[in-house]
Amino acid sequence: MTKLLGISGSLRRASYNSALLRAAVRLMPPDTMLEVGSIRGIPLYDGDVEAQGIPATVSQLKEAIVAADGVLLVTPEYNNSIPGVFKNAIDWLSRPSADIKRVFTGRPFAVIGTSPGGFGTTLSQSAWLPVLRTLGTHAWFGGRLMVSRAGAVFDESGALKDATIEEQLKQFLAGYVSFVQRAAPPRGPSA
Repeated sequence: MTKLLGISGSLRRASYNSALLRAAVRLMPPDTMLEVGSIRGIPLYDGDVEAQGIPATVSQLKEAIVAADGVLLVTPEYNNSIPGVFKNAIDWLSRPSADIKRVFTGRPFAVIGTSPGGFGTTLSQSAWLPVLRTLGTHAWFGGRLMVSRAGAVFDESGALKDATIEEQLKQFLAGYVSFVQRAAPPRGPSA
């Protein structure tokens, strides 16, 4: 079974990006699982805090990433870029720098997102590329999903109601899972 971890970059309880992540959990291809991780509770990065030890919320998310075959970032777009809380979480996850290889290097990552505006997180997703490259991830570029006009795509309860977007999300997930499976090292006893 292929196990992915999805992380929403929004703290808002009624977040459209968290709703998109919940829809992805429901629409995963057969023999795959998408677990939801959280950035809630991760403090602002502070080297003085790091010197006293990595916060438990950061350690827990790190271990969830390490246990996953791939990571799906579901990003909002704030002021044409990455949300500060999401970037802060990734910065914490890269500390100490000796952990970068264990947490990020070679791990398949993908990025999707949704916004109330008309551009659907285009700039935020592009802003993630140098970050993912710097951390040495194995980013998937075989598909893109930038959902615009989120207010019309989700209902009042946060459920995905747009059949076209649902199909696009299914196709994205199928492509990403295929990429992860090709990138995954063989498991089990060696011959």
